[in-house]
Amino acid sequence: MINRDLLDKPFERVLESYPYARDFFLSSSMPEITGNRSISQFLSELDREPPDEPGVDFDPAVIEDSFLSFIEHMESVSRKSISAIKHVTITGGRDKSGRPELPVLELHAGEVVAVVGPTGSGKSMLLSDVEYLAQGDTPSGRRILIDGRVPDGEERVSGEKRLVAQLSQNMNFVMDLAVRDFLTLHAESRLVEDVDAVVGRIYRMASELAGEPFEEDTPVTALSGGQSRALMIADVACLSASPVVLIDEIENAGVDRREALNLLIRKEKIVLMATHDPVIAISCSRRVVIKNGGISAILETDKEEQALLEELNAMDKRLSDLRNLIRSGSRVH
Repeated sequence: MINRDLLDKPFERVLESYPYARDFFLSSSMPEITGNRSISQFLSELDREPPDEPGVDFDPAVIEDSFLSFIEHMESVSRKSISAIKHVTITGGRDKSGRPELPVLELHAGEVVAVVGPTGSGKSMLLSDVEYLAQGDTPSGRRILIDGRVPDGEERVSGEKRLVAQLSQNMNFVMDLAVRDFLTLHAESRLVEDVDAVVGRIYRMASELAGEPFEEDTPVTALSGGQSRALMIADVACLSASPVVLIDEIENAGVDRREALNLLIRKEKIVLMATHDPVIAISCSRRVVIKNGGISAILETDKEEQALLEELNAMDKRLSDLRNLIRSGSRVH
């Protein structure tokens, strides 16, 4: 239980132990606490005129209780950690015609598995089933097991114990924060020890992945699609507690996709990725073939394909160089 003495400490002291305390007041439409004032002193001086926002109560006693409950909740979150998982099992599905698909697909930590198939074949449905840890309650009938067990209800719906991070083709931010502030907010919510160092590392990773420079004070809403995806990939790799990462067509993201995958592998994430890109598909250890909504085959990348990958990488680099020349307004030779 959080001691009420916290309300009488200078706010700067409170922030030393609970850096996310500032977020409570920012989200409550209240002015910033400055100087060495305590929370109690700040609230006693607060203008109690009825606020414009419905449902906002500026009663000091109510705010004090809400603040202490907020700190208690955040502390309980910090004590909970999502245990590393070794494998995810996908089983029991059927295709659009109702025919059983391949019975079992296992995904392992530190592995990137590609999902391939024609447009409309059901690649996104497979990602969606994994994201929601389906238990026979989706059109595919699939069931998702975590280390061989059925996930509990909290793992399926709780944001605090979210096992899966989804990076979709369209990243839309609803908070108009600068990149630095966005990352700081996330880092503080994860209670990392050196927020500035972590934020700087994620920003540098994102800049390298995007290949398109942007500043730390750039609003996240002003980022291009490629910059947004790069920022979220770096953020998921370094800050997200989710051990499973789903990516929908990274080739359309405008990022250094090979380096992005290497980053996620180094972080021991389980990565399942829908793609049409032959370089990415063959770079993966395995690829899941989707036809008519079901898993029709699981192909291991063989030695011949691995040998072909060197040639494909050279072709891909040539194409990347040509794209950069076009973007820069240069002639193509």
